[in-house]
Amino acid sequence: MSSADLANLSDKLMLTTVVLYIVAMLAYAADLGFGRRGAVSGADEKAEAEAKVLVGAAGAEAAAETPGAAATGTAGAESGAGTHDDAQTDDETPSRVMEWARLAVLLNILGWGAHLGVIVSRGAAVSRWPWGNMYEFLTAIAFAAVTAYLVVLWRYKARFLGAFAMLAAVIALGVANIWLYDEAGSVVPALNSYWIAIHVSAAIIATGAFSVAGLSTILYLIKERRLARNAVPEGGVLARFPATEALDRLSLRVTMFAFPIWTAAIVMGAIWADEAWGRYWAWDPKETWSFITWIGYAAYLHARSTAGWKGRKAAILSLVAFAALLFNFFGVNYLFSGLHSYA
Repeated sequence: MSSADLANLSDKLMLTTVVLYIVAMLAYAADLGFGRRGAVSGADEKAEAEAKVLVGAAGAEAAAETPGAAATGTAGAESGAGTHDDAQTDDETPSRVMEWARLAVLLNILGWGAHLGVIVSRGAAVSRWPWGNMYEFLTAIAFAAVTAYLVVLWRYKARFLGAFAMLAAVIALGVANIWLYDEAGSVVPALNSYWIAIHVSAAIIATGAFSVAGLSTILYLIKERRLARNAVPEGGVLARFPATEALDRLSLRVTMFAFPIWTAAIVMGAIWADEAWGRYWAWDPKETWSFITWIGYAAYLHARSTAGWKGRKAAILSLVAFAALLFNFFGVNYLFSGLHSYA
């Protein structure tokens, strides 16, 4: 295929990706609204299983001490099982729940595959790493965020994040296509370096992971605020989210993964700057705000590990760092001029 054909294929796959993500978002929303709350971590599932074992053991001891208790316990268990089945029938149909969940994840994976095709075909069309301008960079960040969500979904069963992750991806791709689109072509000589595959790739991966952590933090703050006001109705959407502690812990785990990668991106960027411009650091606006973002996340992790911060205070600090990350991408590129303005 010619470069023009590959570029056209990339654009068509972009439309396919957006459509799949939108439908996946709706399926995730249906699952969130009508399905059962998924687990957030294996530790939560283990604790729940241990609690059931302890309850069962206590019941067995009581049955051994009280004649006829075993029969009564059996009858009670059967009665309880019947009540549980009735509750499932009234509140949700398990098969229907699974259909929404499976449909959402399937569409998500299909959209992820099309999204990967967008990046690969764009790269093949321009014969370089496909993040040489804002359109390509934002497209890659959206892909990294969706990938990070799928990893979190697989590792922590965090299906509740699906609708929000898809919404963020659709918005990002919409902005990329409507306001930031550039025709496939060459880039300035400074970007024709192997460092773009190292430095920029690390920044993309870290930004995608930070985005997932930011979503979890926002949901934590929303639920925590509603709980403080006793405004979380039973059976409402917020009640289907995990406990606030689980949301807080999920945000921390993803941030701990992304922070070293962001650190490496800054260090490798400094090395590239020395090769390209003859100096490691020039306090360029992009460099400055990348460092401010690093300080924000470093302060968040430090506060949690040494000062014992958690909950609302830690979440606000995490959100401040995430805001700095977003400003570093959007604000710096359009409000300031500097050595990175070509991006």
